[in-house]
Formats: sequence, C-alpha cells, structure tokens
Amino acid sequence: MSDIQLDYRVPSPDLADHVTLFYNFRADVPWFEDMERADYAQFRFRLSPGFAAYYFPSGEKSAGPIHVVGPTSGATRCRVEGPVRVFGFGITPAGWAAMLGGDASDMLDDSMEVGPSLRPRAEAAFRAIAGTENMDERVLIAEALVREFTCRANQESVSFAHQVDQWLEGSTSPDIDDLIAVTGLSRRQVERKCNTLYGAPPKLLARKYRALRAAVAMCRGDISFDDAVGRGFYDQSHLIREVKQFTGLTPKQIRDRPTALAEITVQQRLAMSGLVRPLITST
Repeated sequence: MSDIQLDYRVPSPDLADHVTLFYNFRADVPWFEDMERADYAQFRFRLSPGFAAYYFPSGEKSAGPIHVVGPTSGATRCRVEGPVRVFGFGITPAGWAAMLGGDASDMLDDSMEVGPSLRPRAEAAFRAIAGTENMDERVLIAEALVREFTCRANQESVSFAHQVDQWLEGSTSPDIDDLIAVTGLSRRQVERKCNTLYGAPPKLLARKYRALRAAVAMCRGDISFDDAVGRGFYDQSHLIREVKQFTGLTPKQIRDRPTALAEITVQQRLAMSGLVRPLITST
C-alpha cells in the first residue's frame, strides 16, 4: 500500500449544488509537505494531532482540527506533521453562501476556524468521523452535517453559480460579456456576485480554470506542451507563468515530475468523470 492515499466520493444528488467531492487523505510519513493547487473552498477535519499549517501569500496560518480554507487564487504550500489523517469536502460557491455566508473574497487565500454558530454541530460530526475508519460511513456523517448547514439555501445563489460554471466550462477564454448577457446583470453586479460567491472576479476565475484545465490535460498526457499553448495562452512564457501560479508547478514538472499530491489528485478526479461537473474533474 502506498504511503500516500487519497479517496474521493461523489455527494448525493441533493447536495451536488453545495459540495464538489468528499475526500479522505492519508499520509504515513514523518512529515507531509506539498503544494495544493488553486481550488474551491474546503471544509476539513484534521483527524491526526501535531503541527499543521498552510503558507499563503500573506503568511503562515495554522490548521486546527476543524477548519475552512477559503477559495484560493494560486498554489498554496502545506506542511503537516505525520502520520496525516484528513477528511473533508470541497465547498461550491453556492455552498459557501448557504453554509458560511459573508463575502468569499474576504477569505481568498486564507483559512479560519469554524465559527461559534457552526462549531457545536461540527464538533459532534468530528467525533463521529474520528470514530470510524469507513469512508462511506464518514460521508454519511458529513452529508448530514451539510444538509443541516444548507437547509436555508438561497436558490438565487445556486442559479447564478450554475450560470458562471457553464460560462467557465464553455470556453478556454470565456468573454465576460457572454456572462453578462446570460445573467441579465450589469458588469458591476456580475463582478460583485462572483467576488461574493467565488472569492474572485470573472477575469481571475477564467485564468484560474484555464490554467488548471491545461495542467490536468498535460498531466494525463492528453495534450502536449505545444497543444496547451494554443488553448487560450499568448505564448509559451504565458502558459508557464499561469500554470505555475495556479498549480505551483511548471508544465515540465507536471509532465515529468508531478508531486505526489498533484498526481494522485488528477488520477482520482479522472475516475469521477461523468459523475460530477466537468469543471471539477477537468481541473
């Protein structure tokens, strides 16, 4: 068995608007250190003791037993004392609005402890999850938690997130005017809602998912470096710069020497193709 293992589960259909994937991560090493690519917000239960921290552009942030990582606009280094045990799930933009509220851009490239209004229920879920090693049982516990946290979900947020996701999936270089047309909102309203739900304006989102999509395709061997340049990048330098910002690796590293976390993430998400939205599996 590998020293590092990552397992995913698809959320139940009624939670698909709020959760990307559930995951169980294990690393039987003295210390685990790697780069996490730019991603959705994350809700995490750190089930193992010891030191754990993220290194954001603003500096080091410790990771407590129950914490939330906000949406990220670039690769983030993590360092955790092993052996490592983490269970968590990705939070969609609509899930952010339903579970956490507030402006997601205030938590861009940052992490926080779970607030007092959610803490008692989250701590009960933590104890239940820590009490079983079975992945499917952990998912059932987490799903019950998510249902409780999203019982007052706003359909308007769900609808807007669907429109933005489809806009991002439809082109490697989506035009914001198309998003404005589809939503019927003004440019300022679209940018404000994207900041509130996604943590970033449309232009940054387009860059983020274009780079991640190219990186995943290169890691899987679906396209060459030259092919990737033709997918919305001005030239080779632009491709290298963008991919490095959002993944922490250059295209050459992705192709020849991906980190353990990058490689296993791509492999496991590929296995989810057809079960969740393409924006999740292709990035």
